[in-house]
Amino acid sequence: METETISMQRALAAVIAGNDLSREDARSVMSIIMKGEATGPQIGAIVTALRMKGETKEEITGFAEVMRTHSNRVETLQEGLLDTCGTGGSGIHKFNISTASAMIASAAGVRVAKHGNRAMSGKAGSADVLEALGVQINLSADQAAKCLEEIGICFMFAQLYHPSLKHAAAARKELGFRTIFNMLGPLTNPAGADRQLLGLYDMARTATVAQVLGELGLKRAMVVSSFDGLDEISISAPTQISELEGGVVRTYAITPEELGLPRHELSEIVGGEADVNASIIRRIFNGEERGAYRDIVLANAGACMFMGGAADSLRTGVEAAKSIIDSGKAAAKLQQLIEMTGELAYVSG
Repeated sequence: METETISMQRALAAVIAGNDLSREDARSVMSIIMKGEATGPQIGAIVTALRMKGETKEEITGFAEVMRTHSNRVETLQEGLLDTCGTGGSGIHKFNISTASAMIASAAGVRVAKHGNRAMSGKAGSADVLEALGVQINLSADQAAKCLEEIGICFMFAQLYHPSLKHAAAARKELGFRTIFNMLGPLTNPAGADRQLLGLYDMARTATVAQVLGELGLKRAMVVSSFDGLDEISISAPTQISELEGGVVRTYAITPEELGLPRHELSEIVGGEADVNASIIRRIFNGEERGAYRDIVLANAGACMFMGGAADSLRTGVEAAKSIIDSGKAAAKLQQLIEMTGELAYVSG
């Protein structure tokens, strides 16, 4: 135990001095945290020092690799499996865009293993809004795998799949600002998804996080961060995208117009509590919403379709997403998810 404490202290001293940790050192630090062998002050100090220095690809990858080994796994075919988990932290109280996008992609035939949590920065996280929509979110790994196998989509409630994070919970709460832990959730899909649309709060880090996804074995991914501060593809400003394919990361910007969508004010996509956001998603899926709410979902669902292989470009993905909504398939997929999770929860009860 003493050797591990010294190891933590040495790592902290190195980072405070402005030095980067190797991937192996980062793994050692995260192992100590995940085993409950680091004190609250040590955890707070190391993540603060990393934040101030700027986390490197090797540090983020090392932390994520260890967190993955400590998570509960969903056993399923990983090929062609998409996640839409983002970091949050944009500070803009929008509705649950990536959750709606995930269901549209699933309705188009993309296998989706959605990973998410309760609200961290907004008023309603993916777990909150799915619960408000009537989805049972507390599925075990076996139940999630069955849900994915039966209907092509499942939701994995992060709190149930990363029990070792409890050791860092108090330190994270007391700090109250974004740390490396905000990036780790989207990097640790319990089903091992090999494709991802990941929204990031920090434009300066999109390429680094895309490289980390490559190191973690993903085949295709987009890390997106908009010029107006969203961790989504925006319809109010250009969006920076770092796209991973074949181990290579390419960074570029795309505008709403290039997606075939009109611009809207950022204020037009504001959400609220879980029941408000659930109502927005239902209106979009039922064809009752034709404005900014629908358009930003189309932008992000289009990217999901592209990453999942259901479209050959972002723009054709947007067009495909329109068809999925207008045909009623998105609403049907949501109803299917509600019924399937209800059945699985009832059987376990």
